[in-house]
Amino acid sequence: MKLPSILLILAALASAAPLHAADRKPNFLFIYTDDQRWDAMGVVQREQGDNARFPWFKSPNMDRLAAGGVRFRNAFVTLSLCSPSRAAFLTGKYNHTNGITDNNTPLPATAVTHATLLRAAGYKTAYIGKWHMGEQRGQRPGFDYSASFVGQGNYMNCPVEINGVLTPTTGWIDDVDTDFAIDWIKKNHDQPFSMVVGFKSPHGPRGGKNLPDRLRDLYAGETSRPVPNSTAHAIYSSPNAVTGKYPTGLSENATHLDYLRHITGADENLGRLLDALDSLGLTDDTVVVYTTDNGYYLGEHGLGDKRSLYEESLRIPMLVRYPRLFPKGQVQDAMVLNIDLAPTFLDLAGVAIPPDMQGVSWKQVAAGNKPANWRHSFLAEYYKELGDAPTMYGVRTPDSKLIEYPNHPEWTEVFDLATDPYEIKNLATDSAAKAKLDPELAAQIKAMNYTIPAEANKPRPHPAKPDSSHD
Repeated sequence: MKLPSILLILAALASAAPLHAADRKPNFLFIYTDDQRWDAMGVVQREQGDNARFPWFKSPNMDRLAAGGVRFRNAFVTLSLCSPSRAAFLTGKYNHTNGITDNNTPLPATAVTHATLLRAAGYKTAYIGKWHMGEQRGQRPGFDYSASFVGQGNYMNCPVEINGVLTPTTGWIDDVDTDFAIDWIKKNHDQPFSMVVGFKSPHGPRGGKNLPDRLRDLYAGETSRPVPNSTAHAIYSSPNAVTGKYPTGLSENATHLDYLRHITGADENLGRLLDALDSLGLTDDTVVVYTTDNGYYLGEHGLGDKRSLYEESLRIPMLVRYPRLFPKGQVQDAMVLNIDLAPTFLDLAGVAIPPDMQGVSWKQVAAGNKPANWRHSFLAEYYKELGDAPTMYGVRTPDSKLIEYPNHPEWTEVFDLATDPYEIKNLATDSAAKAKLDPELAAQIKAMNYTIPAEANKPRPHPAKPDSSHD
């Protein structure tokens, strides 16, 4: 073969290689905790400066993910409760649409999710860890493989169903689930994969016995800072009521430390997963999303738990990394929702997004090209379940919020988040402030075909208190 011919072949191969890399389908690794506040990340605490509630809290692996990708400052759930939010992440639909409005309803095997659609498109799929949609058993619907415990499980030596077969395990469950996840990735990365990893932390019941030894004395001697709305109260509760504020019986500060120890454990296991991608050469080709199923109160508005529409409950952390497309170290203020995850994964994989998915792909937003018509408000909902929180719905814009309580117009709340981020001053009697938000709420109700579903009015089957092992 003549030298010019060899050079032409080599040039063709060189030009083809980048194209192949750019065209390959990405892997997906979706990791979420249970009940992690949006500000329970070291990178956020540093950003808040003097307003930081836990300035000593460290999360090196969340920070590592943020530095390598995108941090969404304004990420939210549409219904702040465990099972409904998990269903919203999977289906890309509001809960009044997908039928999961409480913590007791199993996800139907017929549900269309990002997992079922990616699986049909040739992806290997796996679900590891906490599922919690009622006491649903068996292989998780839509996934080729699952290693997942029933209901809430327990932190230590928790039995795990592997493809539906109950199997004993030894150790702290988030460590065990990370072992399962890494082992599966090692065995199944020969073709594109999509994996969900659900950590149990920092969900209650917490306490020293539910932590591994390495975490039990972490942050000893530290104190969380007070916030202005710690002395406020939820409008639907008595000013003297304490609604699940410190359910473990610990003091306020001890509760906070214990909560953050669990999140540190989740951060450590996030690091193990990121290290596994690095060691297998999968980092550039894997979309990693780290978030949680809902926010969490630590005394704000006199509340513990979640189950309402104040910021601490509705707002969540969200970190995204995909080196082939998303810039490093980007901070985005665009509002993104849990229902956006499914359409985003499908968009990135080149799979058609079903028209009935109500979420929107944030692919272009994360790439730094936010569409001009990106959402400027969203609908939030909650249906009476446990505790004092009643059924409610509302609209949130970049700088304001309106919350309505059916049959209780006297509880209506309007907040100017730009001047009152702690939601202390209710402007519902300010006709101008409410008139500004009424059309936004009406538009969202129409766009999302919102109605209170019949199943939301049915009696709940168990009497557990908020933040118990049942929620």
